[in-house]
Amino acid sequence: MNSEMLEALQAVASDKGITVEDMLAALADALESAYKRMPEAHEFSWVTIDPDSMEFRVFAQNIDENGEPTGEEFDVTPENFGRIAAQTTRQVMTQRIREVERDLKYEEYAGREGDIVTGMIQQTDSRYTLLDLGRVEALLPQAEQVPFERPEPNSRLKAYIVEVRKTAKGPQIVVSRTHPGLIKRLFELEVPEISDGIVEIKACAREPGHRTKIAVSSNDATIDPVGACVGARGARVRMVVNELRGEKIDIIPFSDDPGEFVTRALSPAKIKEVKVDEETGTATVVVPDYQLSLAIGKEGQNARLAARMTGWRVDIKSETEVADEVAYEQVDWAEGEWVVDEETGEQVWQPADGGAAMSVEEWSEAVDGTSVEGGDSDDEVEENPGTEQEVSEELLEETSGDSVGEASGDSVEEVNQEDLETN
Repeated sequence: MNSEMLEALQAVASDKGITVEDMLAALADALESAYKRMPEAHEFSWVTIDPDSMEFRVFAQNIDENGEPTGEEFDVTPENFGRIAAQTTRQVMTQRIREVERDLKYEEYAGREGDIVTGMIQQTDSRYTLLDLGRVEALLPQAEQVPFERPEPNSRLKAYIVEVRKTAKGPQIVVSRTHPGLIKRLFELEVPEISDGIVEIKACAREPGHRTKIAVSSNDATIDPVGACVGARGARVRMVVNELRGEKIDIIPFSDDPGEFVTRALSPAKIKEVKVDEETGTATVVVPDYQLSLAIGKEGQNARLAARMTGWRVDIKSETEVADEVAYEQVDWAEGEWVVDEETGEQVWQPADGGAAMSVEEWSEAVDGTSVEGGDSDDEVEENPGTEQEVSEELLEETSGDSVGEASGDSVEEVNQEDLETN
């Protein structure tokens, strides 16, 4: 009988994944609970079981006024437990086995946060999806699911363990399909160089269901980190993309130089210049005009991913915008204010230094760099040197005394000649 009981315990332990020692401890607790429900049972008592012979004994001690056990131990093993005691033993035994199972399941997954698991989609609705991992179930909340991804029942799915909770019903494993760690784990499965530590994923930024950027570096100068992740003809990265249901992945080499890292992070756009301000944490990026939309990406996606991956605030500007800003900064803005002329009722610019007020047209010409007072005349004089001198000489010739005298002399000679001819 005892040997049959031992074989039964071993069979149950093997089926539940519990050790024989845990089964014997559960059986001892069940027998103890059954004994204490018997009439005239001692309050302070316990059960011991011989693992070889499966013989159990019940021992007890007396209790003093303070409720502490006192005196020697004595054997109080009953001749038989009876039907009620046997039923109690069965209930307690079942409960203890469940508790041990829950503890074992929790211990199995408690230290696996950040790991990747493969499960079968068991149930899905608008709130969550259940994944069958074998002995336990994993919970995939709606917030951790990729938008527009529709898991099919009874299909296999890889997920990232976010949290393991210990509850009264057993461990609750929360998994995610949107966590950036899922990308890293998938590449570890597909790229041996990453699992061996030769190639490292330095940074990762992801918009689930759309695009992911990762920066990789190599600890071995002879190994190309980007080529190792891409694989022959893109075989390795294609496996990751297929698992992510077609999500695009950009793989770039990591750089310790912030400007170079930002330039690579904005690929495939061509960058002309990057200015990094460490105080504000801003990287100002200058791109050709035709590359501006490509650098920003659809709805700013490329710029957002680059900023998340590098940790810098990325400000993208075209060459035209930079040139306009430089020209704007070079304008010498005079101090003053706009006031209304009491006589004309028009707005005029009154300089702060007390100079003459300027109309809107005059102020615009001054801002554009053209002189307001006599600006056009001065330009004409400079463009036609000697014009003023020539005009002055003509005036002098017309009004000088020599010219007048010469003109007067000619006229006297002509008059005298006419008088002689007449006489």
